[in-house]
Amino acid sequence: MVHGFISSWRRVFSETKCSLRRGQFGRRRCLSLVAHKAELDKNNVDSVPKLPPFDYSPPPYTGPSAVDILSKRKEYLSPSMFYFYQKPLNVVDGRMQYLFDENGRRYLDAFGGIATLSCGHCHPDVVDAIVNQTKRLQHSTILYLNNAIADFAEALANKLPGNLKVVFFTNSGTEANELAMMIARLYTGCHDIISLRNAYHGNAAGTMGATAQSNWKFNVIQSGVHHAINPDPYRGVFGSEGEKYAKDVQDLIQFGTSGNIAGFISEAIQGVGGIIELAPGYMPAVYSTIKKAGGLCIADEVQAGFARTGSHFWGFENHGVVPDIVTMAKGIGNGIPLGAVVTTPEIAEVLTRRSYFNTFGGNPVCTAAGLAVLKVIEKEKLQENAHVVGSHLKERLTALKDKYDLIGDVRGRGLMLGVELVTDHKLKTPAKLETLHIMEQLKEIGVLVGKGGFYGNVFRMTPPLCFTREDADFLVDAMDYTMGKM
Repeated sequence: MVHGFISSWRRVFSETKCSLRRGQFGRRRCLSLVAHKAELDKNNVDSVPKLPPFDYSPPPYTGPSAVDILSKRKEYLSPSMFYFYQKPLNVVDGRMQYLFDENGRRYLDAFGGIATLSCGHCHPDVVDAIVNQTKRLQHSTILYLNNAIADFAEALANKLPGNLKVVFFTNSGTEANELAMMIARLYTGCHDIISLRNAYHGNAAGTMGATAQSNWKFNVIQSGVHHAINPDPYRGVFGSEGEKYAKDVQDLIQFGTSGNIAGFISEAIQGVGGIIELAPGYMPAVYSTIKKAGGLCIADEVQAGFARTGSHFWGFENHGVVPDIVTMAKGIGNGIPLGAVVTTPEIAEVLTRRSYFNTFGGNPVCTAAGLAVLKVIEKEKLQENAHVVGSHLKERLTALKDKYDLIGDVRGRGLMLGVELVTDHKLKTPAKLETLHIMEQLKEIGVLVGKGGFYGNVFRMTPPLCFTREDADFLVDAMDYTMGKM
């Protein structure tokens, strides 16, 4: 699709380049832009941004090629599994914030395995914890005692506010959110849950109901979830006025339920939804409304948690609220399949009404990795780094927005940032094809970013928290170079 697009891209932009960029070239004739592009192409080799130096070279790769792997994938794996890029990348090695392909070429990983690599690829402390625990005891189930699960649960509880100190371990964020929703329903005796439009909370039966983007929902029974207007400062009807959005939650309770509900679930920053930070003042107002209706407040920290926002360890802390239940995954294990639900002792008691069990939840290898992750975040001051480097990256991206009309919005916090591309600032028309084109070109330069949002026009930047200022500059320089050639 991208190959077919590029030829038409050149034709369209030979006619419309004058509206793409601001400043010096934005007011000149298109002919001068074409001449400028030719000059850029002439000096292409010298002007391409270069990766920051890095003291690691992977061993030679002797495995199957990308072509062979893709062939097997098409034959033996689900056709629902999609991939980035016209020529999919065969990733064979990783160190900290960098990935390496089958030819040994290095790439800056600005996506972090979808906000999962908190400490960095193959961080030695996390690897050692996994290897040492695997050598000693790989699996035992929670039917027997083991210090790994207990030590990690204690350390995790100590990172949370209030009385949030009872931990249930799962294998993923979907599992964690499923369990949290069930706990809320059991504790309150109510079935109705309120989620947000544009939300993503998982792809199982209950979490698919809480998810509110049609491209992630199958036509199966999904009951008991009401979706409130999304408090999106960029596209939302009330801009950044959080309390106005919050009134919709009150209306849903009054006119869509019995008046009492099980709970409210939301991310502080919507990840899959396009890195949308909820409007200021929204969460305190909604939490108050939910409490009055007898519901519990669930904070989905699968992507925003574990120091990623920089200013705080948890995303919900940026809004000045304390939830009743917190769910987490991704960054909790730095790539190990691990998730968790944390709540209060009183609420946790509801699961004793029947038998609740998870064979792999709390596995000693996974919990040993989780404890190592917490120690690395603390030892290497990764939360502070996320704040400092993330702030610098956001400043530079905002400056890029002032330079290119194609950038409609720069948003997020810490090292969870989004750049939304639009072809019209007033209409906010999603620049879908342009997003794909830029992603392809960034890969050629050596930068890997994600994309998201309902329209697929938002760059998702969620790199490992060891990301440096030099990495941030290279990322923005690569974007500037690519967009400057359009």
